[in-house]
Amino acid sequence: MAVIPLSEPRRKPVAPPRGFALFALGFRPFYLLAAGLAVLLVPLWVLLLAGAIGLQPAMPALLWHGHEMIFGFACAVIVGFVFTAAKNWTGLPTPTGKSLAALVLLWLAGRIALLTTPPWLAAVVDLAFLPVVGILVAQVLIRAGSRRNYFVLLILALLTLANALSHAGAHGWLAVSPLLGPHLAIALIATLCTVIAGRIVPSFTANALKTVPWRNVWVDRVAITATILGLLAWVVEAPASVLGPLTLLAALAQAVRCQGWRPFATLRTPLLWILHVSHGWLIIALLVLAASAAGWVGSNVAVHVLTVGTIAGLILGMITRTALGHTGRLLKAGRIETSCYVLLQAALLARVLPAVLWPAAYMPGLHLSATLWSLCFALYLWKYAPMLWHPRVDGQEG
Repeated sequence: MAVIPLSEPRRKPVAPPRGFALFALGFRPFYLLAAGLAVLLVPLWVLLLAGAIGLQPAMPALLWHGHEMIFGFACAVIVGFVFTAAKNWTGLPTPTGKSLAALVLLWLAGRIALLTTPPWLAAVVDLAFLPVVGILVAQVLIRAGSRRNYFVLLILALLTLANALSHAGAHGWLAVSPLLGPHLAIALIATLCTVIAGRIVPSFTANALKTVPWRNVWVDRVAITATILGLLAWVVEAPASVLGPLTLLAALAQAVRCQGWRPFATLRTPLLWILHVSHGWLIIALLVLAASAAGWVGSNVAVHVLTVGTIAGLILGMITRTALGHTGRLLKAGRIETSCYVLLQAALLARVLPAVLWPAAYMPGLHLSATLWSLCFALYLWKYAPMLWHPRVDGQEG
């Protein structure tokens, strides 16, 4: 079963769609708001670092930046994706209209609270969002008896735990590292990415290019299991003797797994290569973690390879593909989408290469990366905001 079934529109619209459909299905407002947050968040953080503005978030600036990239940006896309997927999985409605708008307001309240309220209140407001989403998704899955998709509830519960640890660690409410919560969330989302990628990327590639993917159930299991264990070892700061072998095994298994998906056949198809390249960055991140265990490079490099390369890359690939498909448009990336994909790769390289090759260029690289990142998602908004705002072009619901 496809995670989110997509089909080409059956007919072209005779006129541009009119009306307001932002709350017609979960992906619409959350994709829009996630992209908007992405445009604003990184430049705001750079300005905070430079002392150019007097804003004081409820967390230290670095932790606030990491928190909002994960629990603001990434979780918004996950929620929009899950609401849309759950409707397809079960045939039952997920929140729309006023109930969906209320959830959007709750997500927005969390973002605002972290910038304007005391830490305890910001934590209360921010922590409310994912459990409410989990309850609403659980109602749909349980009613439909969709047990094979209960894993979504576990992911949402673990992300809530990671968020709570982020707040507690940042303010010393628990004797844990301030990075434990963010790193746990990154590991969870990266795991979700590799599991879902294994379900969709080979099939998308095969359907579009008529290739035949190579799949082996044991390679898949070893790759996913080793990746989970390797990332968990990184989260808990396991000894190098544990972290190194696990992440190296995971990288090698993932490389064998991904080669079978026929990535090189997609080089002329941006809507596909962005998925392959983004998942490919997971292999690089695992190799970086193995190198960090050997003392060759700092593990912080792997954080940005995971978050910008893998997580944001797959997010960008999916919020273009699913937005096109679920608004009744052809599944084809044009110049704007391709520009977005390239800009994101450039933003990642500008962020990580100075740390590895030229530490003196760290700040210029950071500023360049922030600019490229924001331009990437600004271009997405320019093209996709009208699609997300207006009804489907084929006249169907959703």
